[in-house]
Amino acid sequence: MGDERSDGHTQEQTANATDWRILQPPGWPRPSGYSPAVVASGRLVSVSGQVGWDEHGHLTALEFVGQASQALRNILAILAEAGGGPEHIVRLTWYVVDKREYLDCGRELGRAYRAIMGAHYPAMTAVQVAALIEDGARVEIEATAVVP
Repeated sequence: MGDERSDGHTQEQTANATDWRILQPPGWPRPSGYSPAVVASGRLVSVSGQVGWDEHGHLTALEFVGQASQALRNILAILAEAGGGPEHIVRLTWYVVDKREYLDCGRELGRAYRAIMGAHYPAMTAVQVAALIEDGARVEIEATAVVP
């Protein structure tokens, strides 16, 4: 009880604040920047893949971090319509067109992520894909949230 996470919160603090709990098998190494699994209760909100475009459908940046930042802001704007915030997100799936680009911008992406999402690390998956439907898009992010 009270295991400290890399974000400074305990599993119980995180669970009590958001009505969800991180599943971390004993003895497994703690991942950095995401959680292995999350269990939650409440209303399920599924947010379709978001790219780095604005409310007019125009990409706001050409580079990866700028597009990822806008995609995360888009997710939060949609989630707010259900009364949710970043603390309610239980899963993110990232589709990237260039694995190397994603890995090379890790520190900058981490800073941008924390500026938008805070120290909240849901279950995450990143997958390299051949292309995205939106021309010029470097990343598309789906979200699943559980809002009380």
